[in-house]
Amino acid sequence: MNESVRYAWFGIVAIFLVLIGAASYIQVIGAEDLRTHEANTRELYKQFGGPRGPILVAGEPIAESVPSDSTSFNYQRVYNQPELYSGLTGFYSLNYGQTGLEQRLNEWLSGTSDDLFVERLRQNLTGEENPGASVELTLDPAAQEAAYDLIPEGVQGSVVVTEIDTGRVLAMTSRPSYDTNQLAVHSTTEASENMDALVESGVSPYMNQPTADTAQPGSTFKLIDAIAMLESGEYDTDTVMDVPNSLDLPQADVPITNFGGGACAQRNSAEFTWVFAQSCNTPFSQAAMDMGQEPILDVAERFGFNDDSITIPLSVEASYFPDEELHDATLAQSVLGQVDVQASALQMNMIAAGIANDGTVMNPQLVDSVRGPDMNLLEEPQPEVYSEAISEETASQMTQMMTQTVEAGTAAAAQSSVPIAAKTGTAEIGTEDKVNSWITGFAPIDDPQVAVTLVYRNVDYSVGHRLTVDNIGTIVEAVVEQ
Repeated sequence: MNESVRYAWFGIVAIFLVLIGAASYIQVIGAEDLRTHEANTRELYKQFGGPRGPILVAGEPIAESVPSDSTSFNYQRVYNQPELYSGLTGFYSLNYGQTGLEQRLNEWLSGTSDDLFVERLRQNLTGEENPGASVELTLDPAAQEAAYDLIPEGVQGSVVVTEIDTGRVLAMTSRPSYDTNQLAVHSTTEASENMDALVESGVSPYMNQPTADTAQPGSTFKLIDAIAMLESGEYDTDTVMDVPNSLDLPQADVPITNFGGGACAQRNSAEFTWVFAQSCNTPFSQAAMDMGQEPILDVAERFGFNDDSITIPLSVEASYFPDEELHDATLAQSVLGQVDVQASALQMNMIAAGIANDGTVMNPQLVDSVRGPDMNLLEEPQPEVYSEAISEETASQMTQMMTQTVEAGTAAAAQSSVPIAAKTGTAEIGTEDKVNSWITGFAPIDDPQVAVTLVYRNVDYSVGHRLTVDNIGTIVEAVVEQ
């Protein structure tokens, strides 16, 4: 064979093999990547107008795809009671993509999960549409509505209610809220106008406040301080502590003071339980400087602070307690839930739930089950332990002090027909006369069923205190099995 002809033959064979390989890759190996690539507008339009799986609460859809009269899309994504659930479901928009559970559960809802491969194959053979899987949430619709009603119109607030021994989320809601249907419309122009109006009104449609909005937790952080103090061996519930009205700090001009006009000004010394129940600042700051930062940081991280890996499956913004070395003056303020300390409503709920659960913190869980189009069970998440945060003995001591807080302390107005253990918190935010008001606790005390956390942002002190202590009893009575 002529050498030139032989080289040409080799070249043709090589080109043929490359073409075969490329076709095989496109059709087999890379098909899924190409299909789901963000630049594949054909697939985007196909999925957006397809019969996406529903998101359910107590068997009723809070998000579903219904047949559309549109000439462009066969289905319209519809959100029912959107103000109650917008932070959780998020939205599915042709303009802005997916957020919330629509994004986190997209493989199930769109039917593209590997677990639905056989179903997709059957649909391809029969020509049927792929309706995706249905996702049932752990939420209690009555609890969700009751929680939402506890946040007044015009107030920024969040409420979280969880089942103590499983971590199941029974209610998680916030205000300001919005109508997710406004962003799911087929018209991209209309969706853009609606998004502009939402942003201009101050609503953030990309954030679920109870998990993503962190704020200074104020004296609810004293739950962490108290645990560190008890674990140190230097304190028990009856330890008598000095209660100065003012505590000078090293290298700082402004001292730590107790709340003006409060019960802490009535005593020069008191038992630890009384100090905790009345939320006196100066003893906690002095104890922190005596113990140092490390034991407080250790306790905080056992409950979830500084952990950015928590998902429910919504992503959870990591709550923060400084892990870099703090000067005593900064530490004395940080342990009061001020300075750079930040926490989400979910994080403070995990602390209360862990104490109620004899020291065991459960992973918060929002998904109850996932079922295929023929209602076959695909996934049923089981309760998972996040950490064994504290001993049963320490949990019992904390329960005793939190009980006293409601019986004769800062949360006395929270007394209800169901016995509650709780801790209040007020965080100064640098705006005159405005604070963040918190309360976190659990009930019933003798047989804990639920942990409840409420936070109201940027409110007057008197308004915030009334909303927290009055409303924790209301939500407990609404959700606890009596």
